[in-house]
Amino acid sequence: MKIFDRSLVRECAGTAVATFIVLLGITIATQLVRFLGLAAGGSITFTGVFALLAFTSFNYLPVLLSLTLFIAVLMTLTRSYRDSEMIVWFGSGLSLTAWIRPVLSFAVPVVIVIALLSLLLSPWAITKSEEFKSYMDNRDDVSQVTPGVFRESKQNERVFFVESVNEGENVVANVFVSSTQHQKTGVMVAKRGFLQTADNGDRFLVLLNGRRYEGTPGTTDYRISEFERYAMRIETRDVKTSLPSAKSMPTLDLLRNPNPIYQGELTWRVGLPLSALLLSLLAIPLSFVNPRTGRSLNLVLAILVYMIYNNVLSIAQAWVAQERIGLSAGLWGVHVAMLLILALLFFRRLLLFSIFRYIK
Repeated sequence: MKIFDRSLVRECAGTAVATFIVLLGITIATQLVRFLGLAAGGSITFTGVFALLAFTSFNYLPVLLSLTLFIAVLMTLTRSYRDSEMIVWFGSGLSLTAWIRPVLSFAVPVVIVIALLSLLLSPWAITKSEEFKSYMDNRDDVSQVTPGVFRESKQNERVFFVESVNEGENVVANVFVSSTQHQKTGVMVAKRGFLQTADNGDRFLVLLNGRRYEGTPGTTDYRISEFERYAMRIETRDVKTSLPSAKSMPTLDLLRNPNPIYQGELTWRVGLPLSALLLSLLAIPLSFVNPRTGRSLNLVLAILVYMIYNNVLSIAQAWVAQERIGLSAGLWGVHVAMLLILALLFFRRLLLFSIFRYIK
């Protein structure tokens, strides 16, 4: 049995690694497209894309590992049915419940990792992500300018455009600034510009060798002036401070706080490792497939069960946050129900196997 257990764990591990790489690749690709879109619009810097990508991917790891564990056990046992290895297993006098021990020997270490991620590391990653987003939102208008993109100021008074930026020398080239003051529109263009900080802390965008057009839209009364140096004051912004969200709070703080929203978040965090453990066991009866037929039906059923389980966990979290159910019901109700379904599936599969052996 020890040789068989090691063989099963090795096969599950190989399947899990391949599955996790695919799922992580899909997650990174989708998030990268989203963050690149934000960077193109100037909401975040291009250098900040990879920081946010890392924090976001870290937050998705518990869910990805839970799904990976379920798929790995399901695919490994399905292959055993398809290759008729289960016939040899049952012919040796062993029942379906004998798979529980080797599956748990593979699943428990992964569940421990999921628990550490869900309870400790994911809140830290969300905290860092929120701090970084807050820093991006509190930048001044010029700091948010992206080369080649028109950018409107926060007060909707100015529109900036720069063709290129030399961050090392703090110099921008081919600058366009459009502003509206006293019902007159002013447009300035300059070959070069740079940022300058005064002794009192005020910041200025200094334009060099440029031209200014000022007038009222719809009329021909425009004034054109050229300048060698033009300093434009950058309005400072009040730093926005916000309370940390429930997702970013440490788990110990959630335990100490009776707020229903925090209790709902605690329900989700505790539920992830528990659901991963139950799903790994649920894959045992769900893996049955007739070798003479296709295996699509049981895979569809397994995916459906996973989606329902995951969605019910989300519903339980929302109901606890809305005080529709208590914390104990939210923490254990869904998992106890799934444990009963697991026992029912095992009983049904063992009963069918016993009837089959009796007929034989």
